[in-house]
Amino acid sequence: MMTYSQLLLQSAQDVGNCACMGLDPQEAALPGEKGVPFRDRVNDFFTVLFRRMSLSGLAPAAFKPNIGYYQALDRPRDEDFSGSLALSDVLDLVENFFPGIPVILDSKRGDIARSSQNYAVEAFDVWGANAVTVAPYMGTDSVSPFLAYGEEKGVYVLNRTSNPGGKDLQDMLCGGSSLYLHVAGLIRTWHAGAVVGATNMKELADIVAFYKESPVPLLIPGVGSQGGSAPEVMDVLRKEGYPAALARINSSSGLTQPWKKDPVPEEWLDMCIAALHKLLEETAL
Repeated sequence: MMTYSQLLLQSAQDVGNCACMGLDPQEAALPGEKGVPFRDRVNDFFTVLFRRMSLSGLAPAAFKPNIGYYQALDRPRDEDFSGSLALSDVLDLVENFFPGIPVILDSKRGDIARSSQNYAVEAFDVWGANAVTVAPYMGTDSVSPFLAYGEEKGVYVLNRTSNPGGKDLQDMLCGGSSLYLHVAGLIRTWHAGAVVGATNMKELADIVAFYKESPVPLLIPGVGSQGGSAPEVMDVLRKEGYPAALARINSSSGLTQPWKKDPVPEEWLDMCIAALHKLLEETAL
């Protein structure tokens, strides 16, 4: 079985890009009739979209569903698990339409050791993800259960995130340098991957330069609706000599709901395909 890094390199080579497609459906923005169950609307939406992508020869080098967009629709006390079932459907569709493309479960877990072990089981055994996002705030014993799954699984540790509030802690000076650089040092010793946002090019360049001697997989969110630029990210990777095939540059709602808060247009499918085509061109290797 290949390692996760080998899977990243192989999938990037197969599709010719380092793009990551976020799969975060917002119920109000989905095409289809209102009142139809969420699971059915999600299944219909991604079936149509993935079929067009497949027929058009458009494939990203990774997919990233955020678990919160699905499980928030569950009502376990009413025996309703429609959100989780929708996620299961989406994972099946990815596997059927895009075999060999890694799935990164965006769950940002992190807890004391036994709890983290349960979260690792959730990501890798329950959902069958190839990789997972993890919060480092509780330190080594919190991250270790995810790493214990070995090199076949990917662990992306939050390093410098794309959200505005990330600076509240991550930019704090610690021993003369920013906290996110100390976290980067831990990530390198853990042999993990790193989540680094696309919304601050200087910080991205600092982190990429830190990793380039022994490259770790990078998950780079923030492109599209958050204001990040895929061409600028690619420029940083190239200038720093980082192997772009190990990176995954993510866009989520910019690909699956490019109409944003407007009513769903009749040409929604063409809009999604155009947005995806643009990202794949911008992240071409």
